[in-house]
Formats: sequence, structure tokens, C-alpha cells
Amino acid sequence: MFCKVIKTAQKSLFFLILSSMKRKNTYLLLSSLLLIILTVTGYITFVNKSYKQEPDVYEDDTYTYIPKYIQLSEYDDDFREASEALGYDWTLVAAIAYTESRFDSTAISEAGACGVMQVMPNTMRGFDIPDSMHMDSKTNIMAATELLKALDKRFRYIRNKEERINFVLASYNAGYGHIQDAMQLAKKHGKNRFIWNNSVDSFLILKSKPEFYNDSVCRNGKFAGWKETLSFVKKVHSNWNRFSTLQESYTDSINTIVANDSTIRIR
Repeated sequence: MFCKVIKTAQKSLFFLILSSMKRKNTYLLLSSLLLIILTVTGYITFVNKSYKQEPDVYEDDTYTYIPKYIQLSEYDDDFREASEALGYDWTLVAAIAYTESRFDSTAISEAGACGVMQVMPNTMRGFDIPDSMHMDSKTNIMAATELLKALDKRFRYIRNKEERINFVLASYNAGYGHIQDAMQLAKKHGKNRFIWNNSVDSFLILKSKPEFYNDSVCRNGKFAGWKETLSFVKKVHSNWNRFSTLQESYTDSINTIVANDSTIRIR
């Protein structure tokens, strides 16, 4: 019901503003309109407060151009480049970054994970990235992309992509070895080792108990960080759902604008 109200409000705004739009003030009207759209959808209240959130609208002698994508952070272009390499939705990559650091490129965790994607220094060294570049946002996102790509490849036998993403996310947080142990425990106890929720995640929890982490199928010992890992997977999905919904709503909005004015282009 709420989504229908938003869509109705958006359409009303489009036609009220577009009906009075004149070429000489298209830029200002579109900037205002897109700002209203993003506020109505809840986008403005969600993204990083320190980032400039005004829509990037510009015009030349022939057309007015409006952006194709919502603006989540200053790293959006890097997230989209990463998503192409991964075959993921770009808003998923953004959701991982937001969950990890709230788009803070200066963040360093107690464990030493750093940058916007919170990549461990040893991981970056494994990609031959010098220590001096670990906090560089583009390099940090590139390193995370390589890690996510490697994890996705390792779990390629999980054919359901949605499920595979769960295992990739869990491994990104906990490490591949602990997730493999949990999968082997699930298999041993008659559960589906290719399902995360209410299956493998349960055995990741049990890997904090000696009767489970000392099992012969476990090769990586005790895992006490299960609360963080389970929370991480859920938070990424929640942020991804919101980001992707915002992008879909925004896309519908700008398509309506373009359909009603031939002088406007999406870039």
C-alpha cells in the first residue's frame, strides 16, 4: 500500500511540474523534482549524511540530462565497475560497503580491517597491494572485488545464485574455512549444506562448541564470531533490498519524466 501511495504521489508531482515546465527553467525544475522524489522515497534520510546528495542535472543547448542512477556515495562508479566484474547488482556491492563502513574510507576495525570495504591487510597483500595503498578507496574496492570474485568462484557449485550470495557474504565476514566447516557439519547431520538460513548458519553457531569444532570434519577450529557473521549477512540483505528498491523507484520516476518531455535525456 505504501509503495502505491509513493507512486501516486510521484506521478502527481511529475505532471504538476511538467505541465508548467518551460525550457528556460528546466534545470531548476528537474533538480527540485528529483530532490522531491528522493525525499519521498526515503532515500535522502538513509544515505551517508556527509555526501552531497543533490541530483546531478545538467543541460546543453539541446537537452537536459538527468542521472541514470541514484547517488549513494562518492564511490558509486567504483561499485558499478566492481559489479560488472562480479556479475552482481551494483547496489549489492554498495550494500556491502555501507554495512561494513557506512561508506567511510578511513574506517579501521579492531581486527585491523580497513577502508570502505573493510578488507584485511593480509588479504590485500595477497593481491600484491602495498600497505601504502590499503586505505585508497578505489584500491580497497578493487581488492574487495577480487576477494568476492574468488569466493563466488569457490561456491560456484551452489547453483542458486541467491543462496550462493549468502555463502559469499558469510565467507567475506568469517572466512572461507569456517563456512566450509559449517557446511560439512550440516551435511554430516543430515541438513542441506547448500542452504544458508536455518541450515548452515545453525552449524556456524554450533562451531563455537568443542563437541562440534573438534569434529573430524572441521579443519579450522573454534569460531566464536558467529553473531557478527549472521548479523552481517542479514544487514547486507536489508541494505541491498532498500538500495535496490530505491533504484527501481528512481528509474520508474525518471522514465516518466522522459516520456513526458522530449528535451530530457537520461545519461
